[in-house]
Amino acid sequence: MSAPLFFVAAGTLAAVSTGDQVRLDGPEGRHAATVTRLGTGEELMVADGSGRTARGRVSSVGRGALDVTIEQVTDEPQPEPRFTLVQALAKGDRDLLAIEVGTELGVDEVVPWAAARSVVVWRGERAAKGHAKWERTVQAATKQARRARVPAVAELAGRAAVVERVRAADLALVLHEEATEPLASVDLPETGEVLLIVGPEGGISPEETEAFVEAGARTVRLGGTVLRTSTAGAAAIALLSGRSRWA
Repeated sequence: MSAPLFFVAAGTLAAVSTGDQVRLDGPEGRHAATVTRLGTGEELMVADGSGRTARGRVSSVGRGALDVTIEQVTDEPQPEPRFTLVQALAKGDRDLLAIEVGTELGVDEVVPWAAARSVVVWRGERAAKGHAKWERTVQAATKQARRARVPAVAELAGRAAVVERVRAADLALVLHEEATEPLASVDLPETGEVLLIVGPEGGISPEETEAFVEAGARTVRLGGTVLRTSTAGAAAIALLSGRSRWA
């Protein structure tokens, strides 16, 4: 089994080198010391979400914290092209499942989208709580996948904001059950951003589809079946990762 990964504050590893000591405290330290029950000499990894990871061994354990002696430092470059998942808000935590699995499969940024047919609505305090929950889900999935970079969670986007993201992307794709172009046949850019848009349970409205296409997006399909909003994006990210990162 690979060594568990824990996160430290952003920038903590910027100047770390072999032989240095890093303290793991706070919620992550409590989890490592109390829940995972790591002991002296056990191996683990720490990351600050920027692409730098450090592998080391526990040198001492305290109450809710532990110290790690660093044995190896690795810098992981930003993957190219970058994958951004625009995920419509969905009921029953299906949107959370979508970004969880998408993160494990390689997505680099997620954008919560208030689609016309989204049943779930983020307003006021609920918006703040929803965004925080997305961030926690993405970080947990990053740890599970042992990724060095934590995908960013953008602010809630409406149609106009998604249109602007489409215009700025190097390639924008809308998963649509009525599309004729297979996703598997799309040529991917070597660098830049690939934007993938996934609608809610009721699908993307004709007005939204038209707006995205007018802004430069292409409608694509995964296959002959219709997937749930919780699985469509993850399936697409897996396909894209297999073509560009997993070879």
